[in-house]
Amino acid sequence: TTIGGSDDFGFNVIEDEVPVYDLHATILHLLGLNPDRLSFRFQGLDQKLIGVNPAKIVTKILA
Repeated sequence: TTIGGSDDFGFNVIEDEVPVYDLHATILHLLGLNPDRLSFRFQGLDQKLIGVNPAKIVTKILA
């Protein structure tokens, strides 16, 4: 299954871009973990595994 599309050279996204942090959030969701609540402490700050950007679960790739 293909999600989204790219230009003729495969360099630029034309439709349905899926950022890496959305893909990470989807994988964590499939593992039964809440990607927004899962964090670790690094240098005194709580860091989320999906980064600082708000991530959404990509339901198009789920069967």
